[in-house]
Amino acid sequence: MQIPPVIETRIQSILARFDPEASADFRSTSASSTVGEPGVGSATAAVDSTSTAQAFAGAMDLAGGLLTGSGGILGGTSSGLGLSGSTLGALSIRSANASTPAAGTAAATDAGPIATTEEVKAIQAAQTYSNGRLPDDALTSIGVGSHRLRAPAASAFKQMRTAASADGVTIGVTDSYRSYDAQVDVARRKGLYSQGGLAAKPGTSKHGWGLALDLDLDGKALSWMRANGARFGFVADTPRESWHWVFDGVKA
Repeated sequence: MQIPPVIETRIQSILARFDPEASADFRSTSASSTVGEPGVGSATAAVDSTSTAQAFAGAMDLAGGLLTGSGGILGGTSSGLGLSGSTLGALSIRSANASTPAAGTAAATDAGPIATTEEVKAIQAAQTYSNGRLPDDALTSIGVGSHRLRAPAASAFKQMRTAASADGVTIGVTDSYRSYDAQVDVARRKGLYSQGGLAAKPGTSKHGWGLALDLDLDGKALSWMRANGARFGFVADTPRESWHWVFDGVKA
């Protein structure tokens, strides 16, 4: 049978937060998807095996507490909804193959609300990777050069940068996700923050979780960020580093 309209609507709203194209794909895919009886989980999706595997990996990455976990956004479990892994894969956020606009080009505004602080915590709780060792398919382009973050942070940054541009403010980016080895190098060159330097201990940096950005801000842009960053979930959490902004989600 078809996915119940109320469930389909909820899924589309979740996808729209992070990838409007995925939401559009789901609308076209769901019409030809079948779902087993609740508890059976015999669903199939009208997608090829390669895209299903890639999408399923994304679904599993974000699943803990967000999609299918007890008390998650959808509420209940995947079996309770009658959705199998392949169907969840077809509905997951696509990021691995996203194209990266050239540096300096305006990023399109992502649709939907920005992830809340509680949702960000759920993502971190479901983290199955080590700090600084996130795989490529766990990261999403932020629309500036080759910089990447976790999907909720990338989506929020695109919205924030578009809003700043509308106010005549330019937000540049000098660093985003940072691998463990890159953090070791930064610590070697700049010293540990705990010892008066400017680098977090390797394995603890928010850059290593794909949630932090180092921004290129002039005086006007810095003032704009201090006044508006929190609206998009970004906070300056490190004294002495006015360029360092972390995605913490918006307060519910």
